[in-house]
Amino acid sequence: MYEVDIHKKVNNFFRALKNLKEIEGKEPPFDPITEAGMVSLFEICFEQSWKAMKERLEYHGYGERKLGSPNAIIKLAYQAGMIDDEVLWSEALRARNDVVYSYSDEIALRIIKDSQEKFLPMFEALRKNMETNWL
Repeated sequence: MYEVDIHKKVNNFFRALKNLKEIEGKEPPFDPITEAGMVSLFEICFEQSWKAMKERLEYHGYGERKLGSPNAIIKLAYQAGMIDDEVLWSEALRARNDVVYSYSDEIALRIIKDSQEKFLPMFEALRKNMETNWL
């Protein structure tokens, strides 16, 4: 018999955030591999963050609602007080979608800059709130 890790997705998010923090202080120009790697770190962190939010919301009784898309999770997380800036989270979702659907060097550089300036603090605020109120 094995024990189910009820915090698996939260732990995945925390590890992804730790990895994303490696981009702090990095300045362009970037070689193509470094650029792609930093964008991938953002993308992975975003994916893990909304999945962790979904897991915690369901655990705390919000599962009766239809929880599926990242957009729906962001809206519910905002309403539940898990995140405090729905607009910024929606911007991060758009950035993630830009990576998936229309990747370019311009988009990559914008995502790296936004990750350093806006998204890292956003993810860090979620981490702190989860540790304090949602585990």
